[in-house]
Amino acid sequence: MRARRLKNVTITLEESVARWARLEAARRDTSVSSLLAAVLKDHMHAQSSYDSAMRRALARQPFLKTEGKYMTREEAHARPGVR
Repeated sequence: MRARRLKNVTITLEESVARWARLEAARRDTSVSSLLAAVLKDHMHAQSSYDSAMRRALARQPFLKTEGKYMTREEAHARPGVR
């Protein structure tokens, strides 16, 4: 297994946020540093997954074949006889 290289970072938080972070870290039996690292790592993975899904979606060919303009939202959801 490859050794992880860690980087020290200094952050500035509002007192209420710092208090919450200390309490949350204690509740999870971890340090504030580890708590923030986990939160940021989760966010990084979520963003990466979203970006990857967006690239796949945009790369797909349209599945509708049309010669004219697309229907408006109102036309697509129109229900004749219902008002």
